[in-house]
Amino acid sequence: MLRRMSDHERHISAAEPEIARLVEVVGQADLATPVPTCPGWTVADLIRHYGTVQRWITHIVRTLPEERVSVRDLDLGLPDDVGDYPRWLAAGVRPLVTTLRATPGETPAWTFGPDQHVRFWSRRVLHETVVHRADAELALGREPVIDRELAADGIEEFLTSYPHHPRVAGRIAEFGRFGATLHLHATDGDGEWMITLGPDGTRWERGHGKGTAAVRGATSDLLLLLYGRYGPERCTVFGDEDLLSGWLAAAAP
Repeated sequence: MLRRMSDHERHISAAEPEIARLVEVVGQADLATPVPTCPGWTVADLIRHYGTVQRWITHIVRTLPEERVSVRDLDLGLPDDVGDYPRWLAAGVRPLVTTLRATPGETPAWTFGPDQHVRFWSRRVLHETVVHRADAELALGREPVIDRELAADGIEEFLTSYPHHPRVAGRIAEFGRFGATLHLHATDGDGEWMITLGPDGTRWERGHGKGTAAVRGATSDLLLLLYGRYGPERCTVFGDEDLLSGWLAAAAP
């Protein structure tokens, strides 16, 4: 009997080529190139950020702490020479993937989301990589291409996880507008999401509905809109534009 691949395994397998593409793109770049989607960053800063997160997640999955581990407590091995950053980034790939593969997805683990299992981290690695690969490509003047199904999973991972991040949850609570709804509608295939703002947090579900504000666009554009990489003008917006822009600013990681 064939064993069904778990979501954990599927996310790791999908992350590997995305990580390889990110490593390839930044390896082709002038490290001083500005990254317009991350104001104030250069490609070197993008590499340092991603490589740090890469090693932080590796440490969490390897050691399975019960509480959040500060990056400041880790020896990241960051090179003194910025020119060595691409090699440092590439060196972190195998330990990350190997550690994820060696740890069952259902293993309990600290996370910042509602799913307190290692499978949270394989999915987080995948979409962290997708978004930062897009950052790197946009910095080089390229149009990022993201598979539609991958982008749809990224939207749901964002909606499931980030409203629970303490920093983001605080901003959303401060924004308020409780009872308002947002409708995301993909124009390149099946994909509709209804988001409801409430005092007990942000809820979402798949499906069609009339939102206080609605956004229509390609699935990948909707994903990058949620992450603040694209502005609403990239899509078609209906209804309360102030609600949309305010919530996006509050919910952005």
